[in-house]
Amino acid sequence: MPILRDGPEDAFATILLAHGAGAPMDSAAMNGITGVLVGVGFCVARFEFLYMASRRQGVRKPPPKAELLQDEYRKAVDELGATGPLIIGGKSMGGRVASMIADAHFADGRIAGLLCLGYPFHPPAKPQQLRTAHLAELKTPTLICQGTRDPFGTQGEVSSYDLSDQIEILWLNDGDHDLKPRKKVSGFSTADHLNSVARTAETWSRRIIVT
Repeated sequence: MPILRDGPEDAFATILLAHGAGAPMDSAAMNGITGVLVGVGFCVARFEFLYMASRRQGVRKPPPKAELLQDEYRKAVDELGATGPLIIGGKSMGGRVASMIADAHFADGRIAGLLCLGYPFHPPAKPQQLRTAHLAELKTPTLICQGTRDPFGTQGEVSSYDLSDQIEILWLNDGDHDLKPRKKVSGFSTADHLNSVARTAETWSRRIIVT
């Protein structure tokens, strides 16, 4: 399983990120978030699920159900072999898969937390199909970075959900599923929001990491 690593090997923490359903680990969005996280001192590792990796050989496969990707995420944790504090997570579907395996790894002391970037609380235009049942009892310290107009879960929708008190949410004004705002509407740029994610993730990580 190829793993991309960026940032210092002696970083105070490593973040393992999985991609979303439709774009690879080196997409513009993944590159952007990696850059800002490295900029505040993280080591960032990225991997691809097999269906996405196969697309590099011209074999286009649809993403499996998130539940079927849990073993691949566990394998990535094993192969990464982080020796210092580890946070797992990802963009959209990648973060959702990470959230499904997080508590077992947290209980075993293998991870310190969970970072989700644009969590897919429900499919677009289907707010009744919630993907939140396991989030109500989540025991892993979690940071979700979410755009207020994300079609997978707006601020108004998410505020009504039953979520664990271990979950903190950074709301990004007017951000979409890629955390991108409309600058003329919000006054913020994508760079502004990514920098907010990085700063918040650093502060949160240093707070939750037990030294």
